[in-house]
Amino acid sequence: MTAAPDHSPFSSAFTGDGPRIGVVLSHGFTGSPHGVREWAHGLAAAGFAVRMPLLPGHGTSWQELARTRWQQWHGALDDAYRELDAACDHVFAAGLSMGGALALRIAATRPVAGVVVVNPGLVIDDPRAPLAGILKLVMKSTPAIANDILKAGIDEGAYARTPVAAAHELNKMFKDTVRLLPRITAPVQVYRSTVDHVVSDSSIAALRRGLTHAPLELVSLENSYHVATMDNDAEQIFTGSVDFIRMVVRAAGEAAAGGQGNQGANHEQA
Repeated sequence: MTAAPDHSPFSSAFTGDGPRIGVVLSHGFTGSPHGVREWAHGLAAAGFAVRMPLLPGHGTSWQELARTRWQQWHGALDDAYRELDAACDHVFAAGLSMGGALALRIAATRPVAGVVVVNPGLVIDDPRAPLAGILKLVMKSTPAIANDILKAGIDEGAYARTPVAAAHELNKMFKDTVRLLPRITAPVQVYRSTVDHVVSDSSIAALRRGLTHAPLELVSLENSYHVATMDNDAEQIFTGSVDFIRMVVRAAGEAAAGGQGNQGANHEQA
């Protein structure tokens, strides 16, 4: 018997040596922290301070999600980022699926050190998506695409129905986030499942086009579906993201040390 999904938020304090590193982490649409909880534990075990809020409308009922707006989802993650920013030297944004879009949005609006996303959504291919604003008046919900996981016996704990009103909000948030992508300058690491029944390659193409000022690293996941943080490649994500975060922080420290050295040399020449 599988354990009941844990929808509660997650928070950990900085316990590492050296620069204080924080990670703000977001779950996906209709899901909850349960879907990325093991990732959060892995980041915390590496010594990072982690904030993983339960986004408004999630972890309760799809009817409650139908009453929320995308600005509330972003606001919850932004609040968590600002809490970490006040206590850490470097803050990274991370997320799964819609959470990946929210992490990218944080990176476009806040001075993050880097971004790690797993199968990020940025485009809804469903031809009904542009009509969701009208459809929500006559159709309250649709069957959810949940548990897109190759590994047997895993339940991500997402809603069994998708509220059309919330899907309309999601579509608006995706479009506005794509518009902001050129503002991102921090390095971005993307984990992408080769088979994903929820997010198509249209989202990855939009990300590639939008990241005009940020380095992008794309890591393929060969043995997982959409919810890769609970799938066969989860450990690759957990260890790889820790390595990426440490590498970015190390590079930032070396650049700062080099800059200080150059300033000293220039001062002596003057």
